Amino acid sequence: MIKPYPFRFYPIYKEKVWGGAALSRKFGRVLPSSSIGESWEIAAHAHGVSVVSNGPLVGTSLPELISLYGRAIIGTALPDSALVKFPLLLKILDANDYLSVQVHPDDEYAADHESGDPGKWEAWYVIAAEPGAEIIYGLKPGATRESLREAIADGTLAHYLNRVPVKAGDVFDVPAGMVHALGSGVMVAEIQQNSDTVYRLYDWDRVDAEGNSRPLHIKKALDVIQFAGQRTGPVTGVTIPQPAGLKTIKVANRYFALEVLLVQGTVTEATDGERFHLLTCLEGSFALEGDGQSGTYLVVQPGDSVLVPACVETYRLVGTGKLMKCYLPDIKRNIVEPLMSLGYSYSDITKMVAGLGDYRTSYLPLAEG
Repeated sequence: MIKPYPFRFYPIYKEKVWGGAALSRKFGRVLPSSSIGESWEIAAHAHGVSVVSNGPLVGTSLPELISLYGRAIIGTALPDSALVKFPLLLKILDANDYLSVQVHPDDEYAADHESGDPGKWEAWYVIAAEPGAEIIYGLKPGATRESLREAIADGTLAHYLNRVPVKAGDVFDVPAGMVHALGSGVMVAEIQQNSDTVYRLYDWDRVDAEGNSRPLHIKKALDVIQFAGQRTGPVTGVTIPQPAGLKTIKVANRYFALEVLLVQGTVTEATDGERFHLLTCLEGSFALEGDGQSGTYLVVQPGDSVLVPACVETYRLVGTGKLMKCYLPDIKRNIVEPLMSLGYSYSDITKMVAGLGDYRTSYLPLAEG
């Protein structure tokens, strides 16, 4: 039987009213149209299933890989549910126009109101942003459920939207319950729960060629908006010097961790057989090599995403540039304890790493020291 290796997949392109052709200009991709808003890079969802594009298992779908290899793909430390449904969805989004103003439910609300999909917590790494680009990121102080309901009815919702300027390299944490939208001229890499549930509050009065507007979901959106604990800007993160670069832990919650790796030379990463890694090349170029083995698995260029299966217990990234690394963490063992061992207090960690101090992670009590 063929041993699993780092996998690339054919992108799944999604036409959107707000999409464009920047994926072609930025990464040299051949696009099926000039209004591509989303490229699903690694996915196993009813709305898009990734298929391997490299190596001897080319043509195999991600669900088939998991069926064939099970924990060799997902890892020994993840719950059995990850064998049934791949837990993450990795995308690149190109906003040629504003996305709808929207919000996502949490797991509990989704379980009561949706069929099959969980809630949706996501995070964005800004790959590119035109001068003056912005995002809708939360609500202005003083917004309430009733004031939003009235503003939607009288067309003044924009008064309550918090607009934040963005630049390449920014990372934004977008938990369930947070109102948000990418603005025109922004491209992001997005990691999220494996869900495609969106509740639209406002779609900028757009209509299609037949004069039809996209559906809004006002009641559900108002149900799930969280008015407490609003984010206000990009994530600070905690940066750790490495022998050949820097690692910055940006986001860590019960669903995923997002790290940014700045590599100048050779960096060794480890799955330890416990959990798969998702890598997205943001800048530069890398050879991905098996540790202790000769030869290169593959070369990773800007815009490329790779699933490193858990059975590849250690691997090397050789090159110069920047990558986004995502995985399902053991928060205490993979995030908090290593940072505390470097001298950070638990209080400091929860302030700098987005998601740890969120009310949704109150399941994680950990005393100082």
